[in-house]
Amino acid sequence: MRGVPGVDHPAEESEADVTLPERGIAVSSRVETVRGGIITVRPSAGEYVDQAIVVPGDCVDVVWKAPDTRRGMPAQVLEVESGAVVRWRLQTLGPSEPSQRRAAVRARVALPVVAGHGGVDLLGETVDLSENGIRGQFEGFGSLLEPGTTLALTVALEDGELRARAEVVRAHARGARWLMSIRFADIQEKDQDRVRRRVFQALREERARSVT
Repeated sequence: MRGVPGVDHPAEESEADVTLPERGIAVSSRVETVRGGIITVRPSAGEYVDQAIVVPGDCVDVVWKAPDTRRGMPAQVLEVESGAVVRWRLQTLGPSEPSQRRAAVRARVALPVVAGHGGVDLLGETVDLSENGIRGQFEGFGSLLEPGTTLALTVALEDGELRARAEVVRAHARGARWLMSIRFADIQEKDQDRVRRRVFQALREERARSVT
């Protein structure tokens, strides 16, 4: 890819965030290669469970720290490679420009969660967590919930329950269990702060494990 590494595109072997604007999250990644308009990244091990975070066709932004500011460029997911090492191949869709986007960082966190819907409480556990929402696995009941379905969500944080109105973003059935991405629709600022602290705690713990 032509241009100045770090300015016109992220430099190889640098850190970049792959943000999903529609879901308000960012996944920290390591840039492996930048060639011919294709950026290949390796998402942080602490911030994914499987390739369902992104799928081919998803629109994302790649955001990185330039010498004087943060820059970003739009891209589309071309391929998701799973296995021992997960890689995402991204097709750039436009030039880089200064980025002020603030996306919520997510981390892998397992916490008890209850999703109330229509008088039924779906019991489950979070897969990952951000101040904008969760992904969680639930015991299925009835028909799979549609995107936009409103939920009464209760997450058992260590410092007390977090209760918030939420809505389903995406849902997949895996046998008798459901994997659902859920967005907080109404969360108090103090609860956002609690979630943010828990996320960064999890990221610190993940980094500590990776160097031992």
